[in-house]
Amino acid sequence: MKEFYDAMAMKRALTRITYEIVESNKGTQDLVLIGIKTRGVYLARRIADQLQKLENVAVPVGELDVTNYRDDRRPDTAKENLRLGVDINDKRVVLVDDVFFTGRTIRAAMDAIMGQGRPKRVQVAVLVDRGHRELPIRPDFVGKNIPTSMQERVKVNVSETDGQDSVVLIKQGELAQA
Repeated sequence: MKEFYDAMAMKRALTRITYEIVESNKGTQDLVLIGIKTRGVYLARRIADQLQKLENVAVPVGELDVTNYRDDRRPDTAKENLRLGVDINDKRVVLVDDVFFTGRTIRAAMDAIMGQGRPKRVQVAVLVDRGHRELPIRPDFVGKNIPTSMQERVKVNVSETDGQDSVVLIKQGELAQA
């Protein structure tokens, strides 16, 4: 197991992402953050807190569970009533997730939010991009690119659920221990 980010490095990466979001969107007007459950929600809240301090604006944060929108589920799986908790019509939506891998989670997230309204723009912010794209989707804001093999996994730990902030690379033989 190899640690790529400790708590301070993670905080710096989220701060950098926050500044990039502000710069790319020329401010925070009509900005909405949507955290993809589970860890993406906590990262989105942290970015919103930093936006509050930086721009003195409360940016709404929604939560999204993409489970029923994934393409690896049976087609007859009923889509539950989705409640983002925020209005996305004509908004600049930033989807926030912890790890970007094949692109399928983001595709599912886009399917889910399009059923809720019509955003002006959709962007993607991730803490870690590990590569191995299967779909032509790429993140707009990345904390760190960590090239991985298919026998490795990136685990993001957040203090809210894991008791600490860190990003670790786990090799296949170490998975049982993580």
